[in-house]
Amino acid sequence: MSGTFGLYVVRQTGIHRLHPLTKLAYVLTCLLVGWLIPGVWAPYFVLLIGIVPIAALAKVLPNLIRSTIIATIPFAISLFIVQGLFWTGGTVVQQLGPFSVKAEGIMFAIRATGRIIIAVSGFLLLNYTTRSDELMLALSQKGLPNSISYVVLSTLQVIPRFQHKANTILDAQRSRGLETEGNLLMRVRALLPLIQPLLLGSIVDIEERAIALEVRAFGRPGPKTSLLVLHDTPAQRAVRWLLLLASLAVIGWRIYLVLGPRLAA
Repeated sequence: MSGTFGLYVVRQTGIHRLHPLTKLAYVLTCLLVGWLIPGVWAPYFVLLIGIVPIAALAKVLPNLIRSTIIATIPFAISLFIVQGLFWTGGTVVQQLGPFSVKAEGIMFAIRATGRIIIAVSGFLLLNYTTRSDELMLALSQKGLPNSISYVVLSTLQVIPRFQHKANTILDAQRSRGLETEGNLLMRVRALLPLIQPLLLGSIVDIEERAIALEVRAFGRPGPKTSLLVLHDTPAQRAVRWLLLLASLAVIGWRIYLVLGPRLAA
């Protein structure tokens, strides 16, 4: 895994060699389909047939599963507790003292968790298989303003940068004798010497990156050259158009399902 390119995992696979916009279009289509198709299990179905096989082909499936579970467990637990116990009305399936578990709340939590899982796994797949600088270049070449492209790039890199900086500060504090293992109170106390250097370091990092961007004429209008060369093919462009048409078809179908009965009435 490269710290320079965020979550990017170096692999020699065909998925990694695809144009960044092809992978972005595929992930957005999977996300759209998983969110809009009716049914409680629709997001999980899209995950199994759309995300998991591509991750396996890209040889990042273990990374994807581990990170997705870690990221979604807190949301899933809170959804099942809040929706299952405090759903208004509905069918009671289990009484827990003064609270009651509702079937409708559980089904809503299952679907909402599936939506979160497919969103997290989709963008993790994009990050694991696509260098962030290549994605930024691809967006810029398609006419997206450099400022917006940079916002996309920074968003993809913010968590890996914070993790890398936090680990560096934590190692430095441990070398000075800071106790970071033990009971909960000791771990909370260990956070205080970590937060201040992390925040100050992040501010300095932002200033250094702003200076570097100005040195590279980031705000200068007109075309720019790049050392990166992105290889695109007519087949990939055709696939992207097909994905766009499929997304529009799903959106139209969903609108028809919602508005059709009302118009007929």
